[in-house]
Amino acid sequence: MVRVPLGSREVLGVVWDCPATPPEGLSEAQTKPVAGVLEGLPPLNERWRQLVRFAAQYYQRSLGEVALAALPPQLRELDAEQLARRLKRRDKKAQATEATTPQPVTGHDLSVEQVQALQALAAATEPVLLYGATGSGKTEVYLRATQAVLETPTPDGEAPTQVLVMVPEINLTPQLEARFRERFEPAFGAGSVVSLHSGMTPAQRLGSWLAAHTGAARIVLGTRMAIFASLPGLRLIVVDEEHDPSYKSQEGARYSARDLAVYRAKVETEALTSEALAATGQAARQPCRCQVVLGSATPSLESWHAAEQGRYQRLDMPGRIGGGALPRLRLVDMNHQPKGAAIAPPLLAAMEERIARGEQCLVLLNRRGYAPVLSCDACGWKSGCPHCSAFRVFHKLDRTLRCHHCGFTQRVPRACPDCGNLDIAPVGRGTEQVEEQLAQLLQDVKRPDGAPVRVARMDADTTKAKGSLEAQLAALHSGEVDVLVGTQMVAKGHDFRRITLVASINADAALFASDHRAPERLFALLMQAAGRAGRDAQHAGASEMWVQTWHPEHPLFAALKRYDYPAFAAEQLAEREIAGMPPHGFQALVRADARTQAAAQAFLNIAAEQAEGLPHRDDITLYPAVPLTIQRVANVERAQLLVETHSRAALQRFLGAWQPVLHACRSAPEARGLVRWAVDVDPLSL
Repeated sequence: MVRVPLGSREVLGVVWDCPATPPEGLSEAQTKPVAGVLEGLPPLNERWRQLVRFAAQYYQRSLGEVALAALPPQLRELDAEQLARRLKRRDKKAQATEATTPQPVTGHDLSVEQVQALQALAAATEPVLLYGATGSGKTEVYLRATQAVLETPTPDGEAPTQVLVMVPEINLTPQLEARFRERFEPAFGAGSVVSLHSGMTPAQRLGSWLAAHTGAARIVLGTRMAIFASLPGLRLIVVDEEHDPSYKSQEGARYSARDLAVYRAKVETEALTSEALAATGQAARQPCRCQVVLGSATPSLESWHAAEQGRYQRLDMPGRIGGGALPRLRLVDMNHQPKGAAIAPPLLAAMEERIARGEQCLVLLNRRGYAPVLSCDACGWKSGCPHCSAFRVFHKLDRTLRCHHCGFTQRVPRACPDCGNLDIAPVGRGTEQVEEQLAQLLQDVKRPDGAPVRVARMDADTTKAKGSLEAQLAALHSGEVDVLVGTQMVAKGHDFRRITLVASINADAALFASDHRAPERLFALLMQAAGRAGRDAQHAGASEMWVQTWHPEHPLFAALKRYDYPAFAAEQLAEREIAGMPPHGFQALVRADARTQAAAQAFLNIAAEQAEGLPHRDDITLYPAVPLTIQRVANVERAQLLVETHSRAALQRFLGAWQPVLHACRSAPEARGLVRWAVDVDPLSL
């Protein structure tokens, strides 16, 4: 890494290659000397550069864009002197840590399934799909696998072994981080476990990155961005909740961190094997490899299909720790409930019973705010956003109408802006409204100690402030909260020991969506939510999952009632094979943003017309350009064009050849007003 002059300023650069002479057509008089090397930092190794090179090529972005985005922003601002001071301070902290006496790593007793999974993992030569029920102890398997890697001796001069553990969202990091710190810091030092995610300050991100890059950090916990961390001693990658769509970036280089984790493990393994062969002259007796573990109770259909084909090794852990069963599923047919009821009377009665026994309930509604829209019955006015083709959500606590796409916020009007009618009313329900209604419905119910019921809410609005998420989780774990209302963030990864009833009150929204992945996401969300109940074995037998639905006969609920993910996956894969959808086919989207919808679609359609004659064009299907579901955001019109084929190789070659055409089409008169365009390979939503 170097500092180089660019115009009147100095910027960070990465020396990718060192040719002996300037490139053809460039004279020495046109070159400038490098301003300085960032001394004290080891070079970015070839394995890291190969990962970045592959990501840039596969996801159709420039190499420099991906490489520099993978480095911490503050590193781009420091000169050599500032970096030297930073490294000196870090070395002093490391010396203070080394003075402490290391303690042995201790862990919990393992179940038979956990022992079998660890034995199979140690012998596996393929990527591992750890298919374990919620509460089956997957985290303990991650911890033991991490321990085995960290305790592996390394030859003198080699980087110490390192582990990368990825979680889908920032709010899951603190809980997992606490477990890893408790387990490994006494043995490996206070700086041996670091986090890496976008919620950190620039200084924190730089500190974690430097610790990982120099080998001081033995374990890196992070979200999808952590896949690009420089880890010279990487031997294990864990992708927890691998099915989660958060692993797919939706801006910049639209990469999948899960898929890159599989590729990175392959690159690391090949490099380790070749290094061992070069050092000894013969293949090592023990396999030199970097293992990747994809863990989930509801794996993505792509990973499940790869396991069925033998490309991944599947390890099953169907039992819960302590022998407890998954909660009993109860479907509530809303066709037979009182009109307008947010909470069905049988569900409310069940919640009252739980609270009276000192147990907790979780209510899942994947829609924040008080109501999705405000409406006037007199003239039909609705709280649309003037900048987006979407409605502004009514937030009652601060009396605002807020667009969740562009952020435009206004006070709630006293009367209808169009006709002056004073009677404007909310339509639909969000988490704020359900929290308010439950507090009213349960106001006469008492806890075992005679105290009134406490209803709390956890969503993106209540966890904005620093430390608020941790405080809410602590209140729930201590038993202060009786009923928790939340969005999907409460259904993922949390270990709530006192919850015995989970309810989903608006599960039908995704049943008939246009996106072919909607049933897969709904099944995963409901399975994950169900897994929050009965995690304490003594309550497991009495735990329940309630689902309010207008379509109780839907096949998805039949599979959910048995918690039969294999049957659900088989049905979905069969449907996708007939339709040629992923994983049986391969897709890319070209998205265009413009000042007018006509310009956005014209750019895409012209590019499609000029694609004739490109390599593999006969193997590719190009669909006409269409508007996105939400076609206008922040006064920018959005359109997309779907590219589909039966061959991944054909798709890559075609997209590579199509790039110059797309760049040239920007200047077409019909595309005047085009703001930007981007290619999304393996899109998760259409």
